[in-house]
Formats: sequence, C-alpha cells, structure tokens
Amino acid sequence: MQPLTFVLIHGAWADTSFWAPVAAELTKMGHTVYVPEYPGHGADPNTNVSHSTMTKSIADFIIQHNLHDVILVGHSFGGSLVQTVSQLVPDRLKRLVFLNAFVIQDGGMLADEFPPAVVEQFRQLIASSGNNTLMLPFPLFRETFTNLASLSDAQRIYKGVKPEPARPFFEKLNLKKFYALPVPKSYVHLLEDTAIPLGDPRYGWHPHMSSRLGLYRLIQLHGDHMSTTMFDGELVARKLYEAARD
Repeated sequence: MQPLTFVLIHGAWADTSFWAPVAAELTKMGHTVYVPEYPGHGADPNTNVSHSTMTKSIADFIIQHNLHDVILVGHSFGGSLVQTVSQLVPDRLKRLVFLNAFVIQDGGMLADEFPPAVVEQFRQLIASSGNNTLMLPFPLFRETFTNLASLSDAQRIYKGVKPEPARPFFEKLNLKKFYALPVPKSYVHLLEDTAIPLGDPRYGWHPHMSSRLGLYRLIQLHGDHMSTTMFDGELVARKLYEAARD
C-alpha cells in the first residue's frame, strides 16, 4: 500500500470527531492523517465567521505543519473549503478528494445548490435563530443525513450537532484559480445520500456537481450523508484510499 498524507476537512453541523473512525483506520493502514478544526466549529463559540476565515485557517494549518503531497479530502460543506484552500497552497497538494461534497461554480455560493423551497426553509430557520445560525430540526436531519442509521444512532449523532454559522452559505466564491489547477481530483459518491433531494438533474452530488471537476476519478459506495462515515470507518477509509492512490 502506498503511504499517503491525508488532511480531512469535515462539513457543516460537524466537528473533527466526524472523522475519528476514518482517521483511525487510515492510520492503521499506514497513512499519516491530520484533521484540522476551523473557525466557528468545535470549541470555538464564535459563529460570526466567513468562508475566507475558515479557508485561511486550514491553509495556515498545512503551512505550519510543513505538509507536502497532501491528499486534501472534504466532506459536504468541506468540499467548498477544499476548493478555496487549494487556491492558497496548490504546490503542497497531491490530490483533491470530494466525499459527497460541494463543488461550487466560480462566482457561485452554496445556497445555489439547493432547490428554492429548501433555501426558503433555511432562511426561515436562520431568521428564527436570533444569531444568524442554521440548525436542522431533528426530523429533517434524521431523514436526510442519517437515513440508513437506526433511530438511536441518529439521535446519538444529533446530540453532538451545533447550530451552523449561516454566513458562508450565502457568500459568493471566487474559484477561477481552482478551475485552472492541474491537481488531480477524485469524487467519492455515497449512493443513498439524500441531504440534497434526489431526482432533479439540476441538483445533487453526482453527476451534477462531480462533473464540474472535469477529468476526475469516480469511486462509489453504499452510504448516507453522515452515519456511514461515522460508523463504518473501515469502508470509507478503504474508498478514500482508492480515490487517493496513484
């Protein structure tokens, strides 16, 4: 097995613990793994954070740890961070891997990738939060993020969920450099992920967003948006290696 250096970026409504089972398996397989936290998440109480603040913190982490030949992996919202971080440290990257992750168009924003009815629901939840955050009600979280999990496992995951800073969802991203990068790319597709409604070709993970990568490697597996990665680390680690190896 080819030893690799992974930097794992979690998505919204998560923190670094999301990657714990996968990181443990990758380490067991002989890889070096880093899981940086970014502003507005984990122990950071500040929810007034921007996409660029998050981006800079991850790029700074890679530079401070003097990492090279990095396999930069993003899950969900973390895909947009993979895009923006790659523009700051392209010479330190070996491959970009998107795990059911957003691939935003140049000049676009994350909110563009949801149907209008979902965006309106988000706006209402944000307005009612009082602090410009977005918290998913449990029924919505259970059916769209943990649809393959048992009820008890879904409840256990939800207990660790914090309100997500809403500002980055509505920030337009300059991604011209990303779309000009020669860094190889992979898309790992969880087939039963319904975090974005299925069936409408104008939305979705694959092939709607994955095809924006141009030439890319596609790896598929059965799984939902969150519980598969959190409870079947061995499977996801194996697929990430297939996505990352030469």
